[in-house]
Amino acid sequence: MASDLLSIAASGAKAARLALDVTAQNIANASSEGYVRRTIRLEELASSGGFGRIGDVSLSGVRLDRVVRNADLFRQAEVRRTRADAARGQAEVDGLENLQSSLEHSNVYPSIVKFEASLQQLVSDPVDPSLRSAVIEAARTVTRTMNIAATSLEAAGDGMRFEASDGVAQINQIATELARVNLRLARASDASSDQTALLDQRDMLLERMSQYADVSTTIAANHTVEVRLGGTAGPQIVAGGSAAPLSMTTAANGTITFAVGPSAVTLSGGSLAGKAQALVKLDDVRTQLDTIANSLISTVNTEQASGAALDGSAGQPLLSGSDAGSIALAIEDGRAIATAPAGAGANSRDASNLATMRNALGAADPAGALDALLFDISGTVAGRTVTRDALDTIAGNARIALSAQAGVNLDQEATNLIRYQQAFQASGKAIQIASNIFDTLLGLR
Repeated sequence: MASDLLSIAASGAKAARLALDVTAQNIANASSEGYVRRTIRLEELASSGGFGRIGDVSLSGVRLDRVVRNADLFRQAEVRRTRADAARGQAEVDGLENLQSSLEHSNVYPSIVKFEASLQQLVSDPVDPSLRSAVIEAARTVTRTMNIAATSLEAAGDGMRFEASDGVAQINQIATELARVNLRLARASDASSDQTALLDQRDMLLERMSQYADVSTTIAANHTVEVRLGGTAGPQIVAGGSAAPLSMTTAANGTITFAVGPSAVTLSGGSLAGKAQALVKLDDVRTQLDTIANSLISTVNTEQASGAALDGSAGQPLLSGSDAGSIALAIEDGRAIATAPAGAGANSRDASNLATMRNALGAADPAGALDALLFDISGTVAGRTVTRDALDTIAGNARIALSAQAGVNLDQEATNLIRYQQAFQASGKAIQIASNIFDTLLGLR
C-alpha cells in the first residue's frame, strides 16, 4: 500500500516549512529595491496502487511545485513607460526653468526700458552733461545685462548637456549589466532561487534605464531580454550577452542627438529626451535674444551715423558687437551722443536726430520683443509644468498598481506566518499520531 500517514504528514510539514521560509524571505526584503514578492505553488502527490490494484488511488502527500515570482509583465511595462514620460517632463521643466531664470535674473528687460527712458529725459536738455552721462550709463547697463543673459543661457546649456552626457553613461552602464544578467539567466536552472534573483535584477535594471530613455523590451523563453531604445522600431542596445554603446553628439547650435552604435535614435521618453527638448528651446531663445541685441545695435548706430555730436562732429557708433554675447559700449563720452542733425554746429540744442533715434527704437521695440520673449518662456514653463504634474500622477498610479500586485504586504505576510505555522503544527500532530499508531500495532504483536 503506497499510502503512508507518516510520509504524508512529513511532506506536509516540509511544505509548510518551505512556505514559512518564503514568507520570511518576503518580510526580510519588504524594503529591498526591485524585490518581487514570492509565493509557493504546491501540488498533490498521488500514485496508483500496487500490483493488481491499478485502479486504486493511493494518497502520497504534497510536494513543492515551484516558488512563484509574482511579477506582472504588463504592469512592469506600464511602470517603465510612465516613468519615462514623467522623467522627460521633469527634465524639460527643469531646463526651461533655468532658461527663464537666466533671462529674468539678468534684468535685461528693465535695463532696456531704462535706456529708452534716459533718451527721453535727454530730449528736455540735449546739452546737459549729466543727462548725457545717464544715457551712457544706461547703455552700459544694457550691454552688461545682455552679456550676463547670454552667459547664463550658455551656462544653462552646458549644465543640460553635462547631465545628458551623464545619462548616456548611465544607460551604457545599465546596458552592460543587463547583458551580463542575460548571460547568467541563460545558464540558470528554471525556477531556481538564482534565476528568481536574476529576474528581479533584470527588471530593476530595465526600470532604471527607463528613467533616461524610452525602452522597448522582448522577453525570450529563457527569460533573457532584448532592449531597444526609441520604441519597438528603434535600434537594439541589448541583445543576449552583448550591449551596443549609446552616444551623444552636440551640434553647433548646442542641441543634442543620440545614436546606438551607428544607428541614429530619436528618444521620446526619459530624461535624455527632456534635456534634448529643453536645449532646442534654449537655441530658439538664444536666437531671439541675439536678434533683439542686433536690432538694438543696428538701430542706435544707424541713427548715430545720421546725426552730429555735441562738438559738431559726425556721430560715431554707440554700441559694438552683433549679438547678446558680444554687445558692448563703443564710446564712453556722453558728448559723443548724436542728438543734433548732421551739419549742426557745436552745442546745438536741436534734438531732432535724438527724436529720430527714439522713433526708430520705438519701431524696432526691443523692450517689447524682450517682454514677448519672457512671456513666451514663462507660458511654456507653465504649460509644461501642468503636463509634468499629470505625467507624475499617471506614473504614480502605475507604480501603485504594480506594488499592489508584486510588492510585499506585511499584513498579508503576517497572516501567512500564522497560517503556515498552524499547517506545520498540524502536520507535526499527524506525525505524532502516526507514531502512536505504529507503537500500538507493535505492542499488539
